[in-house]
Amino acid sequence: MDPASLLTVAVSLFFILDPFASLPVFMSVTKGLDGDTVRSYADRAALVAAALLVVFIFAGPYLMDVFGITMDSFRVAGGIMLLLMAVDLVFDLSQSKKSESGAPWVIVATPILTGPGVITQAILLTDSYDILTVAVAGLAALGVTWFILRCSERIMKAVGTDAIGILSRVIGLLIAAMGIEYIFVGTFNWIDAHELIGGILTS
Repeated sequence: MDPASLLTVAVSLFFILDPFASLPVFMSVTKGLDGDTVRSYADRAALVAAALLVVFIFAGPYLMDVFGITMDSFRVAGGIMLLLMAVDLVFDLSQSKKSESGAPWVIVATPILTGPGVITQAILLTDSYDILTVAVAGLAALGVTWFILRCSERIMKAVGTDAIGILSRVIGLLIAAMGIEYIFVGTFNWIDAHELIGGILTS
């Protein structure tokens, strides 16, 4: 397992997880609870998110084969998904901040942590890196996220809501760039695979 690849994948998934954007949501659903309960919610949310992530990392490519989806088509769809996620972060349009039914830690686990963006990115990364590297990197990124959630109150007090918002918007721009790159690469690979450009030029 290449350490450089492991770090690259972990950082990529950490950006998509964006735990800093999740802090206000996590604090709102745990408001008024004692410290032990808050930490327990962080533990459960991270555990469920990790289980979902690992399942999709290993099962995702097989599901694509079952439904006849090529990696290039999925790359374009994933790029659009990441682009929408980036717009959501940059312009603060998140619907997940609205009240939802269900246990608070479940809401944090999914869709806030392991949502469509993270699942999409993880499956796409398995095309460039081996599955074990992506799984270990994903768990490492979630481990850092879990630590941030457990220290959420102290982080918010030390940094402030405005700084968290600015950081989330910067991360949103990076995610937008990743999404656009996926769209371009997937589109050109699909065109090349179907030899559309050559067919147009020779017709």
